[in-house]
Amino acid sequence: MLASKVQRRPQPWSWALGLSLGLVLAMAAPAAAAKHYVQLLGLQPPKEEVEAPDFTLKDLNGRKVRLADFRGKIVFLNFFATWCVPCRLEMPAMERLHRDFKDKGLVVLAVDIQEGVKTVRPFVQELKLSFPALLDGDGSVATMYSVRPVPATYLISRDGRIVWRAFGSREWDGTDSRQYFSQLLSDGKR
Repeated sequence: MLASKVQRRPQPWSWALGLSLGLVLAMAAPAAAAKHYVQLLGLQPPKEEVEAPDFTLKDLNGRKVRLADFRGKIVFLNFFATWCVPCRLEMPAMERLHRDFKDKGLVVLAVDIQEGVKTVRPFVQELKLSFPALLDGDGSVATMYSVRPVPATYLISRDGRIVWRAFGSREWDGTDSRQYFSQLLSDGKR
C-alpha cells in the first residue's frame, strides 16, 4: 500500500495567527508560572486586593524604619520570635534569599514580636543576618497583620499591596522559591 503525500500550502493568514497566539501565550506565561509557584510553595493570596498596613518600627540600632519607604520594591515581610524553632530554621534561607536578590529589588524585613534588643541582637548575630530586624515590642504590628502562628511571612508588591501570606517555615532559598523570586523580580509589575 502506497501512502500518498499531500502537500499543503500555508494559508496567507496562518503566520499572523501563529504570531498572535505566540504573543498571547508569552504574555500569559508569567502569570501562569507565578500561580504555579504560589500553589507549589503553599502561599495564600488574598481573595481581593489588600493594601499592606503601613507601620514604623525601630531596628536594633534604634533607627526608625517605615514600610512605606520601600514603595517601588518588593518587600518580604517576616514575623518571628527568637524562641520559635521554625523561625530559627528558616532564617538562614531568608539570609541567602536576601543576599541573592537585594540588588534586584527585594527587601527582606524581619519583625520580632514582643521581645527586646537584648534578646533579638544575639539571635541576629548568631545567625549572621544582614537584613533589618525590627522590634514590635507591643505586638501591635503583628495584630494589624493578623499574625497568629510564627513564622508568618507576607509579600508586598511594589505598589504596597499584599501579594500573599505564608504561615509556617519555608525553604525560602530552595530551587522553586528562587525561580519564583527571579521571575517576580524580573517581571517588573509586582
